[in-house]
Amino acid sequence: MTTLATPAPAAAQRGDRPLAAVLAAVGIPIFMVTLDNLVVTTALPVIKSELGASLTDLQWFVNAYTLPFAAFLLTAAALGDRIGRRRMFVGGIVLFTLASAAAALATEPWMLTAARAVQGLGGAAVAPLSLTLLAQAVPDRMRNAAVGIWGGISGLGVAVGPVVGGAVVEGLDWSYIFWLNVPVGVIAVILATTVLRESRGGARRLDPLGLVLSAAGMLLLVWGVVDGPDHGWASGRVLGMLAGGTALIAGFLLWQWRNPAPMLPLSLFRSRGFSLVTLVTLTFSAGAFGSVFLLAQFFQVVQGLSPLEAGLRTLPWTMAPMVVAPLAGIFADRLGLRNLIVAGQVSLAAGVLWIALATSTTVTYGDLVVAFALAGIGMGLTFAPISTMALSSVTEQQRGVASGTNNTIRELGVAVGVAVLASVFTSNGDYTSSQSFVDGIVPAVLVGAAVIAAGGVVALWLPRRPG
Repeated sequence: MTTLATPAPAAAQRGDRPLAAVLAAVGIPIFMVTLDNLVVTTALPVIKSELGASLTDLQWFVNAYTLPFAAFLLTAAALGDRIGRRRMFVGGIVLFTLASAAAALATEPWMLTAARAVQGLGGAAVAPLSLTLLAQAVPDRMRNAAVGIWGGISGLGVAVGPVVGGAVVEGLDWSYIFWLNVPVGVIAVILATTVLRESRGGARRLDPLGLVLSAAGMLLLVWGVVDGPDHGWASGRVLGMLAGGTALIAGFLLWQWRNPAPMLPLSLFRSRGFSLVTLVTLTFSAGAFGSVFLLAQFFQVVQGLSPLEAGLRTLPWTMAPMVVAPLAGIFADRLGLRNLIVAGQVSLAAGVLWIALATSTTVTYGDLVVAFALAGIGMGLTFAPISTMALSSVTEQQRGVASGTNNTIRELGVAVGVAVLASVFTSNGDYTSSQSFVDGIVPAVLVGAAVIAAGGVVALWLPRRPG
């Protein structure tokens, strides 16, 4: 595929803004978006009471954000390449901020669900373009370190989501979970418009058919995976969505192969580094986040802790990436991206396996904390290098769509991991007693460890140098 050469002025402008300002401009929005992935989970019991929500409503307060977020990542990245990455990024922040205000003002369950869906759309524009704009704004020699810091900021949003949600609900009102986004969003828009420069990808024409096929296909696939545990994997509803999503994605890929100006150039996958790191991203996300989803509940169901207390106990796992990811970025050139990714998967798989084998109704927190830290170190060693590998394996003009593809696969992995491990859990246990919960969580987390380990084996075949 022929790509446009990088304009000389853009190359000359790279690095003329302070790194701290660039990191703030891309980091604050990604922190806000990743925070809202999990921040609402600890507030669900309070929201249920105040809005008179049903259990189905509670599921949709979470899924309404996840579904459009995962479905439109690739679409948002492709639109950014064509209409301007900064323009799309800022538009996403504005939409996310307005939707946050609407969520805070919700007085009925359907209002909160609708606002969360719009939040997901805004987040889909922020997530892939945040990384692309960062890579475009810093010199090549600083990219690994910058992406490492970005990974730490993104990891921090995931880490403190349950803790922030629990703290806000206990100290204020559930609506402040969303009101907090409004001033942060205003600051983010100001920073993005004053610090970041506009850029575009190689393609200039829109691909309306590609946009519809990819978004609809991803929506059905993720929706089917999310509904699998509740409705049954063999149900007509779930099978229909999975089959429809697969058919639409197949049609999308066929159209991209025939389209002279595709939104997802299949030439990306000629790169061994990009293809393999995409597979590692899928297994890493499925195993790690599927396990975290269940383990966060373990402290509440088995040990009777509050949501805030449970969130605090997961911090050795979820906070470690904030420290380790920047270090991984800084030392990536010296140690090698492949070595860091392999080490991260080994550490993460070992930590998750340890947790699974140690979990019982009588286990103490002290018996788990080292394993949590080991898993967190593994996540920190993975976050930045897989993002850097994905960007470094393609041309500069393809970085936007490469980032969007990698983020889409990661979100699909999260949805698949949570759904599959939840199914393993329900096949072996339930919530009726501490012992039955442990009976379900142990085999589920063992599956999570195996999935991560499989990704570690794949990572051994990553190239020493991306390309």
